[in-house]
Amino acid sequence: MAPRAPVTPHSAGQVLPFRQSLMAMLGMCFVVMLVAVDQTVVGTALPTVVAELKGFDLYAWVATSYLLTSVVTIPIFGRLGDYYGRKPFVVGAIVLFTLASVLCGAANSMLFLVLARALQGIGGGMLVGTAFACIPDLFPDSHVRLRWQVMFSSAFGIANAVGPTLGGYLTEYYGWRSVFYVNLPVGLLGLWFVVRHLPHLRHGERSGNIRLDWPGALLIAVALGGLQLMVELLPGQGASTTTFGLAAASVLAFVLLIYWERRCAQPLLPLDMFRNPSLAALFTLALLLGVTMFSFLFYAPLLLQGGFGLSPKDAGLLITPMVAFITVGSITNGRIVTRIKNPNHMLYVGCLLLCLATAGVITTHHYTPRALIAAYMLMAGLGLGFVMPNLTVFAQQTAGRSHLGIATALLQSLRMIGGMIGTAVVGTMVNHSYVSGVESSLAASQAGHWMAQLDDPQILVNPQAQSDFMGQVAAAGGNGSSLLEMARESLVSAIHDGQIVVLVVAILTLWGVRRVPPIKLARATGKPASAPVAE
Repeated sequence: MAPRAPVTPHSAGQVLPFRQSLMAMLGMCFVVMLVAVDQTVVGTALPTVVAELKGFDLYAWVATSYLLTSVVTIPIFGRLGDYYGRKPFVVGAIVLFTLASVLCGAANSMLFLVLARALQGIGGGMLVGTAFACIPDLFPDSHVRLRWQVMFSSAFGIANAVGPTLGGYLTEYYGWRSVFYVNLPVGLLGLWFVVRHLPHLRHGERSGNIRLDWPGALLIAVALGGLQLMVELLPGQGASTTTFGLAAASVLAFVLLIYWERRCAQPLLPLDMFRNPSLAALFTLALLLGVTMFSFLFYAPLLLQGGFGLSPKDAGLLITPMVAFITVGSITNGRIVTRIKNPNHMLYVGCLLLCLATAGVITTHHYTPRALIAAYMLMAGLGLGFVMPNLTVFAQQTAGRSHLGIATALLQSLRMIGGMIGTAVVGTMVNHSYVSGVESSLAASQAGHWMAQLDDPQILVNPQAQSDFMGQVAAAGGNGSSLLEMARESLVSAIHDGQIVVLVVAILTLWGVRRVPPIKLARATGKPASAPVAE
C-alpha cells in the first residue's frame, strides 16, 4: 500500500476540485436513493408479498427487522468511520445492501424475507452512519457544505416522490420481486462512483492502537433493540409481561452503557458530547422532530384514504407537495441560512411551519377543499426542509472533527428512535379511539354485531373488503354504506386525537429551539489545522 499523503485542499471550502467533488457527491446521492427508494417501494408491495408467501403474522416484521438492525448499526459504524475513514464502510455497505436486496427478491417464505431484510438493515445502517458524515469531510466550510448538501436533499426527495408510484408499477407489471431487484442497478451505479471518485480521508494519525469497544457496541444493540421491539409490540400487546420485560432490559442496558462508556479508554459513544449544551439541545430536537415527522408521514395517508375515502392515486397527489417541498425547503434554506446573522432563526421558522401544518391537519374533514389540504402538506415539507439539514450541519459544526461521524450518526438514530416511539404511542391512541368510536356508533344504530368486521381500520383502505362487507350487510337487510361511513368518521376523529399529541410535541420542539446556543457557521480559511490524509 502506498504511504498516506496529505490531501491538499482545492480551496478553503472543499478538499477536491469541482469535477471530482461532483462525481463523489453523485455517488453519495445514489447511496441515499438506494435507502430511500427501498423504504418507500417496499410498503406498496407488501400486501402482494403476503398474498403470495402466506405469512401475515410476520407482516410487520418485514419493516421491523430492517429498522431494528439499522438503528443498532448506525452509531456503531458512525464511530468506526471516525477511526478508520468512511470510504471502506460506504463501499462495504453498498455491497451488503445490494446483495441483501437480491436475497429479498429471491425469498420463498416470509421468514426468509424477514431475515434478508434484517441483513439489508445492517447495510442501511452502515450507509446512514457513514455516508452523511462524508459531506463535511469533503466540504469543511459549512457555507460550501450547505450548497452541496442540496444534492443530498434533492436525491432524497426524488426517491421519496417516485418510490410509491414505482413500487406500485413494478408490483403490478413485473411482480413484487422486482421491487427488490431494482436496487441492483442503483447499487452498482453508486458503487462505481464511490470507488472511483470518493477519497479515503482520515483526519490525522491515530496515537497507539485503536481497540474496538465491543462491550459498548453490544450494550447499544441491546438498549436500542429492546426499545425498538418494545414500541413495535406495544400497540398490539399493551402493558404485557413481554413489553415490560423489553422495557426493563432496554433501561438496564442504557444504564450499563453509561457506566461502561464513562470508564472505557476509547468509548464507542463519547458521553462528553451530551455534556455539550449545543449538541444536547440538537439531539433533543432530533428526537422530538422524529416524533412529529414520522407520525405526520404515517397517519396523513391513512387519514386521506381511510378517513376521507380517497383513492391511493388522489391521496398520493395530495401528499406530493410535502415530499417535493422538503427539497424546495432545503434549497431555500441553503441560500438563506449562510446570509443571516443568526442561523438558528431558520430552526424557528421550520418548527413553526410544522406546528401550523399539524394544526391544519387536525381541522380537516372530508369536505375540506383539497387545495387547502395540499397547502398544509406544503407547509410540512417546507418546515422539514428548513429543519433537517440545519440540525445535521449544526451538529457537525459543534462536534468537531474527532466526533463528527458519531455525532451525525446519533442525530439520525435519535430521529428514527423518536419516529418509532411517536408512531407507537400515536398508533395505540388511534387504535383505541377508533375502536371506541365504532363501538359507540354501532351501539347507537343497534348494529353491534358487525363490530368484528369493522374493528380493524384496514377495511377502510381495502376496496375488496368493503365490497364483501356491504354484500354481507345487504344480505342481512342492512345498509353497509352507512356503517362504513360511521367507521370513517370514527377513524377521522381518532387520527385527529392522535395528531393533537403530535401537535403538542411539535410545539415542544419549537420551544426547545431556544435551548440551542447561537451557532456560527464558520468559514474555512486557508489550510485546515488538521489536514485530512488519503490512502
